[in-house]
Amino acid sequence: MALLSATSLWCCFKVPASGPASSSCWYPQGIHFSSVNAAASIQMALAAEGDTKTTKTKSGGGIRGKLNKVVLAYSGGLDTSVIVPWLRENYDCEVVCFTADVGQGVGEMEGLEAKAKASGASQLVIKDLKEEFVKEYVFPCLRAGAIYERKYLLGTSMARPVIAKAMVDVAREVGADAVSHGCTGKGNDQVRFELTFFALNPKLNVVAPWREWDIKGREDAIEYAKKHNVPVPVTKKSIYSRDRNLWHLSHEGDILEDPANEPKKDMYVMTVDPEEAPEEPEYVEIGIVSGIPVSINGKELSPANLLAVLNELGGRHGIGRVDMVENRLVGMKSRGVYETPGGTILTAAVRELESLTLDRESMQAKDNIALKYAELVYAGRWFDPLRESMDAFMEKITETTTGAVTLKLYKGSLSVASRRSQYSLYRQDISSFEEGSGIYNQADAAGFIRLYGLPIRVRAMLQSGL
Repeated sequence: MALLSATSLWCCFKVPASGPASSSCWYPQGIHFSSVNAAASIQMALAAEGDTKTTKTKSGGGIRGKLNKVVLAYSGGLDTSVIVPWLRENYDCEVVCFTADVGQGVGEMEGLEAKAKASGASQLVIKDLKEEFVKEYVFPCLRAGAIYERKYLLGTSMARPVIAKAMVDVAREVGADAVSHGCTGKGNDQVRFELTFFALNPKLNVVAPWREWDIKGREDAIEYAKKHNVPVPVTKKSIYSRDRNLWHLSHEGDILEDPANEPKKDMYVMTVDPEEAPEEPEYVEIGIVSGIPVSINGKELSPANLLAVLNELGGRHGIGRVDMVENRLVGMKSRGVYETPGGTILTAAVRELESLTLDRESMQAKDNIALKYAELVYAGRWFDPLRESMDAFMEKITETTTGAVTLKLYKGSLSVASRRSQYSLYRQDISSFEEGSGIYNQADAAGFIRLYGLPIRVRAMLQSGL
């Protein structure tokens, strides 16, 4: 299989210095997968896992049974480097490492293939998923207006299914009978990955070492690596738990665990401090076709390139910082800070264009469905028929959401400067305070008000004994 040029993504999950495994999944150098528990789905995953495990037989196998070939989500960090020999020892299997790029940044690919093979993998497969991620996952959510709990633009949630889908594809291509990830048993990412595995290939075995092995912390992992002659990667540890892709960068942990603490200025990566942003505002025009962004200032770009340009533009003006306390699926609250510069610009542009092209009933129906849509994506149910059906509705309802929106960017703020659409339902001749359209007769309002207010009037009559 040809290796595509891409930067590293996959699970280099942080091992704490002591205590139980972290509930987060980490990228190399402190970049991580933020996690949320999902009790019901986890139980389903664990039950399925129990059904698929094989047991050691007299004919051979590893400590825990026998698998033929396992595709491992791999980053080259400590955890995934240790998982490679652990899989071979416990399941007597060939390990194919998989690395994906969803735009989390450069600098992670150096020596990755050598590390994988030194750990015992037979090969490393790399896939560049940036365009697919933005076109097939980000833009549908954008079109739907899917926002979790008023603020969260679902950056982590949207990335998981595209990565898990690629793992299923690789498993088919290399003839693997199992997949493995480094998500801990406490988080929501394990659910997002495994629900995708279930949906796309229910025959695949799923191995989640954090739910099986005896490794309790970083020192245990280092000791295991040394015992099996695995090169121990040395990376600079971040005090924050982070997850980055082309849509966003999230920060959790450290002082953020207390909602009373203001984030430190040096924590931010994608956006400048609004106080230090340019003194002059900048205008940007977003071209949209049927609810999907297609151009910036009249220049058409591919989905991934369009988002990358807006990330740079928005970041320069301090756009897209969100500090929120969200409700995790199991009921606990967590505090996170998100940087979504390009996504914030696009979300505002699509919403402003809809103010021209959607009538009141359509907009209200769309907003109501968007709430459930966001919940499904957040919970890892991307391939659920319900989400797919809702997406069909969103595609239909936004057929006429075509036009252009100009936004003004200034020191962290975002305001609309212009909206236009060939399908606009706004009529200046009707809305104007000046008479002349002949369509709207102000005298008609009297009858409308009497009928519209009849229930209120009847209730007041009853209360007054009339």
